[in-house]
Amino acid sequence: MNTAMKLSGFVLGLAAVFGAAYGAGQVTGPAGPVVAGHDGGAAGHDEGDPAAAGHDAGDSGHGDGATGHLPGGLLVADRGYTLMPVEAPKSEFAFRITGPDGSPVTGYDVSHDERMHLIVARRDLSGFRHVHPEMAADGTWRIASPLASPGVWRAFADFTPTGGAPMTLGVDVTVPGELTERPLPAPANRTTVDGYTVSLAGAPQPGRSATLSLTVSRDGTPVTNLEPYLGAYGHLVALRHGDLAYLHVHPEGSPGDGWTAPGPEVSFITEFPSAGAYRLYLDFRHGGVVRTAEFTVHVGEPGSVSVPAPGTPEPGPGTPEPEPGTSDDEHGTPGHEHD
Repeated sequence: MNTAMKLSGFVLGLAAVFGAAYGAGQVTGPAGPVVAGHDGGAAGHDEGDPAAAGHDAGDSGHGDGATGHLPGGLLVADRGYTLMPVEAPKSEFAFRITGPDGSPVTGYDVSHDERMHLIVARRDLSGFRHVHPEMAADGTWRIASPLASPGVWRAFADFTPTGGAPMTLGVDVTVPGELTERPLPAPANRTTVDGYTVSLAGAPQPGRSATLSLTVSRDGTPVTNLEPYLGAYGHLVALRHGDLAYLHVHPEGSPGDGWTAPGPEVSFITEFPSAGAYRLYLDFRHGGVVRTAEFTVHVGEPGSVSVPAPGTPEPGPGTPEPEPGTSDDEHGTPGHEHD
């Protein structure tokens, strides 16, 4: 990924996939969702059969639209690599990546300070975690389970196999229990997390590059000493509402490059390839803690986030808190330390 990294890799021809709000994981992931915390581990996925996902392990999804491939996270198998959850205690989440020869992959390039980025989100987008598991000698990745509540979750493994290209594979995981669906929050230009206010500016349009800028303040004061996290001052993940297509970009510039300021503004060059609703998750570190600010944006539709008018002041100590529906604290993930 470079400093002009784009949210890219899929096209308007995916409308049929985009419309499958809850079942997309069943189509593009395993034949049945993995069950976590049931009989001591994960079940419902045949580790020895990559085709159990409904895809040939070597099928990259080419042939869809002008770009020739599907968006990240919609496939459980791509270019010969397959994401396979494995048995684990209820308190853990474990998986392997198998390569074109069917063996577990043990060689990974470091990307943004880590060899593996695991992102999980509930399918109603009411939960989100970005964590970093540890790999055992046999190629099994393990971490304390980031699946926080009952429901169907999508787990994304974001990695670069040694000698290969970056890729993101996804699989559905079911956490048993009583499920309470939550509606997607309304679009908003501002949200709060742990006393921090994060403002979003930008006018994303489908199929066009656009800059999204996120500005961090605390008690009305701009935060000008953001701390590096995974080699950057912020990380942005977007998930498309409906099929949970995964989009991941990093900000322009990097700490120590001589021109990138440590806040309050972090800017990203993005490209949303289709109209629709997206959930954005900004990870930033301050005071030694990584927090996640969440937004809903409607790209190319009424209610889209737009650039604030010139001269619009940042929220100050006397600025009212966002009205219900503009702050995502109840829907999303409060500030937390990332693993």
